[in-house]
Amino acid sequence: MTVLPPGTLLQLMYLKERIKTMRPGRFVEIGPGAGHVTALLLDCGWTGIAYDFEPSTVAAISARFHKEIESGRLRAETKNWLAIRLAEPVELVISCMVLEHFDDAGERSFIEVAKRNLVPDGVMITIVPGSSRHWGIEDEIAGHFRRYSDVSARALFESAGWVIRHTAGLTFPVSNLLFPLSNFLVKRAEARKLSLSMVERTKQSGIRTVSMKTTFPSIFGLLLNEITMYPFHLVQKACRRSVRAMVLYVEATPNR
Repeated sequence: MTVLPPGTLLQLMYLKERIKTMRPGRFVEIGPGAGHVTALLLDCGWTGIAYDFEPSTVAAISARFHKEIESGRLRAETKNWLAIRLAEPVELVISCMVLEHFDDAGERSFIEVAKRNLVPDGVMITIVPGSSRHWGIEDEIAGHFRRYSDVSARALFESAGWVIRHTAGLTFPVSNLLFPLSNFLVKRAEARKLSLSMVERTKQSGIRTVSMKTTFPSIFGLLLNEITMYPFHLVQKACRRSVRAMVLYVEATPNR
């Protein structure tokens, strides 16, 4: 059994609630990482495509979801999202911890490509790092250009002709309490990555192995699961307007 970090669990629990309010359709996921969001969407009845420009990430996704790929419910491809024009638009474009890896021009292109690949009433969901005061070594190692706030995310999307449907700060206060420990673990395990280019850091950020940060002994599954984390999920929902939340959820639709 894969044991997920507390912050990842909280993000997925919130995303699951939002996805369940939508009618299942076709999705495109950019930067699937280990496939946690992919699994959630497939479990909720969606079909789609996962894109990443790192072949090893696509290979891992293909191995994890080989049955869904064989049945035609999922495709996994090594492609650059900024060059994608789908033959048929989809109902959902989704990315988790991806948009912050693009420079300003790339960030703008990212959401423009999303707009052209969505049906008229389609939705884009993006989950990004929040709270600029919490910029840390993990941002440097992962190849981030920025962290977001509700204000900056709204300005970005609205200036590009989108309508914000919903935003929420997530993982507060759990991630905040664990922040010093997280920085210590990341620095100890991954400081060598600071010598890599931004592109290489981004490529290696999809699937990371940092003991007690991204990977845990299986026994920790007794503590880290949706049941035990549910009270913290209620807290994050109650505090979703906190500017100190270290993760930001954004849901938007094109203004056509």
